[in-house]
Amino acid sequence: MRVAPEGVTVVALLADPDAPTEIARRMARMLPARLADKAGPGRRFEVEVISEPFTAEAEDVPTLMQRIMDRGRAENWDVVVALTDLPLQSGGRRLVVDLSHEHGLALLSLPALGGLRLQTRARRVVEEAVLGLAAPQTTGAEGPPRSPPALRPFVSRFAPIRQGPIGEEETADLRYVVSGPRGYLRVLFGMVRANRPWRLVPGLSKALAAALATGAAATVNSTVWTLAETLTVPRLVIAMVGSVALMIGWLIVDAELWHRSAESSPEARQRARLYNASTVLTVGIGVLVCYAGLMVINWVWALFILNGEAFASVTRAPLHAEEYVRLSWFVASVATVGGALGSGLESDDAIRAAAYSKREQERRHTLRDARGDPPSK
Repeated sequence: MRVAPEGVTVVALLADPDAPTEIARRMARMLPARLADKAGPGRRFEVEVISEPFTAEAEDVPTLMQRIMDRGRAENWDVVVALTDLPLQSGGRRLVVDLSHEHGLALLSLPALGGLRLQTRARRVVEEAVLGLAAPQTTGAEGPPRSPPALRPFVSRFAPIRQGPIGEEETADLRYVVSGPRGYLRVLFGMVRANRPWRLVPGLSKALAAALATGAAATVNSTVWTLAETLTVPRLVIAMVGSVALMIGWLIVDAELWHRSAESSPEARQRARLYNASTVLTVGIGVLVCYAGLMVINWVWALFILNGEAFASVTRAPLHAEEYVRLSWFVASVATVGGALGSGLESDDAIRAAAYSKREQERRHTLRDARGDPPSK
């Protein structure tokens, strides 16, 4: 155990693997200087990043706080701030951060910070939490006990974040939660951000190969030329929405991405709805990115391969820029349907790895093991 120099506050950022660890490591580069500036003269801070799956097989907030406390006791840390990308709930409320000033602990649920400016928001919360936890507490002969300091720069009337109730037996003495429709959307977008839906594109290699092959064949098909030329914009939009919805539904059903709660409590049902909404949004964004890529590729392919005279002889219309756009748009819809069929060649684990964060993958794997489900294909 390393002993810190006198007058130095040692701060440990205990982060779940993957995204929370990345956020913690980027934060740690500037955190000591920022904390020293805000704490005033004579204060110094050292920041350590520890990447551990401290949320393994647990979503209960008191259990996690106890784990953090036990972990902190084994080290020479003055303050421990734990970061996870799992959405946490307590008493039906979605947790932002739990703090224990007595033990110098904080537990931060990153999805509750929303999907935008996550690094900046997380840094602000951690800074305010550390400064509050590291502040000297007046008790006994020095005066009456002080109430835990509020995170004033973090909580404002413009954010759906407020102090939440704490049970008598809990470790935390200060809690912030999000509530209401804005709070629900904030957590939902934070979960989608944690899943990083853009990873779905390279994760569906076989589906994309099938979609590209379908698109290449459809682009040189004279029947497709005629259909694309006769379809109106509303019909093209309907074709796009239908193909994207088919792809999303196929991926969710085939890879068993739909969350089914083994509990019947209202809180469990609410949590299941939140997980399923984040799954639909995550897969939907990934499929839309694939669709846009297919449209661009098909447009480039059409520019290279199509002959204006041949096209006009079939459709009785000149091959102008509008025709290229209509054709590539319609072919993208056809190719997306082909990609949905090709996604059946992907393994379920590959799709889950592309659609979920590492913590979420492990959480769902634990749930399947607890239910005794057969292994994925």
